[in-house]
Amino acid sequence: MIKVVAKNYIKEDKINTFIETAVELVKETRAKDEGCIRYELVQDVKDPRILTMLEEWEDQSSLAAHGGSPHFKKAMEAMKDLVEKPGDSNFYKTLI
Repeated sequence: MIKVVAKNYIKEDKINTFIETAVELVKETRAKDEGCIRYELVQDVKDPRILTMLEEWEDQSSLAAHGGSPHFKKAMEAMKDLVEKPGDSNFYKTLI
């Protein structure tokens, strides 16, 4: 199993636009991407500009397929001008 924590730093005046785009991405990912176990958007309690995708995938190939999907590419294109700075992504494998 692969887990992903993808933290995004959003411009304050673009938070709602980012959320709208992410909601569509989450819906499409859950409906269309094989191997998706969990895919959700969360917002930092102290800093609402920090929006993070929490993901779980059956395996690396499922995650890779998601990265090549039309809905992921469309969302990334739409989100690129909404961020203050590059985000942080961490990839984890389950050990036990």
